[in-house]
Amino acid sequence: MFRRTFWFGTGMAAGVWATTKVNRKLKQLTPDSLAATAANKALDAGTRIRDRAVGFALDVRDNMAQREAELDDALGLKALVDRQLAAPGRRAAIENRNNPESVVDDRTTYSYNRNEDH
Repeated sequence: MFRRTFWFGTGMAAGVWATTKVNRKLKQLTPDSLAATAANKALDAGTRIRDRAVGFALDVRDNMAQREAELDDALGLKALVDRQLAAPGRRAAIENRNNPESVVDDRTTYSYNRNEDH
């Protein structure tokens, strides 16, 4: 009598467990659930790629600045710039206003207004 009751209870527990597992798996395989899972994985992958790209860009910028400083030191450009800036009364001329040929006409026919109608 007790053996039959034990095995009956064990069978019922196994049936409930199996039914629960099957229902969970079926809910995971619905189209909405699959779409949500795919979207979440795509967002995670995009975030990882963006983080790696930003890290790579920062590494490139740091190494570029370091290499530029090394080249400036090797070529003596840093000392040349320091000497030019320290020279009294010297200024760099960007454009010569005394020469009419070098005057740039600031009036243009092109409008930079992005809000105007086309």
